[in-house]
Amino acid sequence: MSDWEVDFYSRPLLDPDGRKRWELLVCDTPAMDTPPQTGFRFRRACPADQVNSLWLGEALEQALDEAEAGGHSRPRRLRCWRQAMVAMVQRASEPLGVAVVPSRRCYALIDWLQERQRTVYPRQDGYLAGPRAAPMPTTPAPTKPLPDAARGDAWEWASLPLTSLREAGGWPVDFSGLMSLPAPVEPGATIPGVRLFAGDRALAVAGWVAGLEPLKLAVSDNCLLLEAGLDQRWLLGRLDPGEAKAAATTLAESCQSTAGLQFLSVQNTSQTQHLAGFWLLRDQILP
Repeated sequence: MSDWEVDFYSRPLLDPDGRKRWELLVCDTPAMDTPPQTGFRFRRACPADQVNSLWLGEALEQALDEAEAGGHSRPRRLRCWRQAMVAMVQRASEPLGVAVVPSRRCYALIDWLQERQRTVYPRQDGYLAGPRAAPMPTTPAPTKPLPDAARGDAWEWASLPLTSLREAGGWPVDFSGLMSLPAPVEPGATIPGVRLFAGDRALAVAGWVAGLEPLKLAVSDNCLLLEAGLDQRWLLGRLDPGEAKAAATTLAESCQSTAGLQFLSVQNTSQTQHLAGFWLLRDQILP
């Protein structure tokens, strides 16, 4: 049973009456060895005067019916990454018995949306060509320290070859969050990441991290941060200035060479083969 990723929002298209055109996109979260375009995808345009939870609920029900007819499993839950739309998606999905998780771990859907912005919308009537107003800058959420129950005993920088990551689906892991690997990544690439060590508490720490919906690692003000959920920022560790600069450079380079791929693991010790938690992360530009 897989998760679904949902985006219900206006597109850069105008109807003849000058109103923005809305669209629902739904896709499943593909497995690592499954190209995103081969999984379940659902698209439906929404008239501007019907943007409400009733229309959305009927459209999601149609998506469930089409998924079943196509041999796809019912979703365990829906991930919604637009904060402004979470409440509407929750109202629409409640009668369907599907839980909604506010999360930016919608990597496959965002890639699909970016593809449509490049290749589909510009070819349609009413496309808003040319530069559009830049989004209002938002203040980053304040960084919070991890609760005592979720803190490991130590952490270290790590890296894994892409060839090893392709086998992650078969690793012994209690909590995992994997994704289909982006196509542009070179086969010989090395992926940066962090390993957390938590001794006997590793399983509990991994469970807590899983509930955060971890998104990506970042470096800010000489601190290593874990961005998660819709706007959470959690402090993983403090760095000296030289280490912070080197780490920021490595993560920035990964955006250019490995599509922003990163990873986070939780283990008992550095010698433990079994992983309490393992997540593929991605520094991805939101549309």
